[in-house]
Amino acid sequence: MALWVFGYGSLLWNPGFTPAERVTATLAGYHRSFCMLSIHHRGTESEPGLVLALDAAAGALCTGVAFRVGAAEEAPVLAMLRERELISSAYLERRLPLRLADGREVEALAYVVDAGHRQYCQLPLETQAAMIARARGERGPNTEYLFNTADHFAEIGIDDPDMVWLARRVRSICGQQ
Repeated sequence: MALWVFGYGSLLWNPGFTPAERVTATLAGYHRSFCMLSIHHRGTESEPGLVLALDAAAGALCTGVAFRVGAAEEAPVLAMLRERELISSAYLERRLPLRLADGREVEALAYVVDAGHRQYCQLPLETQAAMIARARGERGPNTEYLFNTADHFAEIGIDDPDMVWLARRVRSICGQQ
C-alpha cells in the first residue's frame, strides 16, 4: 500500500520531499486552526507563535493536499516527517481516510493536535494575529508561516476565511498593508 501524507498547512508549500503524486483532498472529522503554540519552529517558550493543526470536530471537513510518496522514498520521508512534526509531541501521528478530488479514497498519514497537550490552545482571532505578528522561532518569523500558507491556499483554491482575515490583519499590524 502506498504512503500518502495529508498536507493542510506548511506541508502544502514545504513538504520536504518531492511527491510522486499531488492531489487536492478532504479529511472528514477535523478542521484546520491555529490551535497549537509553536515553541520551536515559529516561536519560543517565552514568546510562542502559533501553527496550524488538525483539531477533531464533529461534522468538520478540512481541504488540503494528499501527497503520494514514491515507494523508494517512504522510509526516509517518514523519518524526516517524524523529526519535523513530532518535535514536542503536541502532534499525534495518525492514519486517516481521505477523499481525493478525483474520487479515490486513500489512507493518509496526518498529524493531528493532542488536545490534552500543554501547547494546545483556543484563542480569538485577534489574539492569534497579535501573537503571529511578533513571534519568531528556529525556522523564522511566524508571519512567514502564515503568509506562505495563506498565499498557497489562494494559489490552489482552498477557501479559508479565517486564514484570509488573519493574513490581512497581521499585515496591518506589521505595517505591510
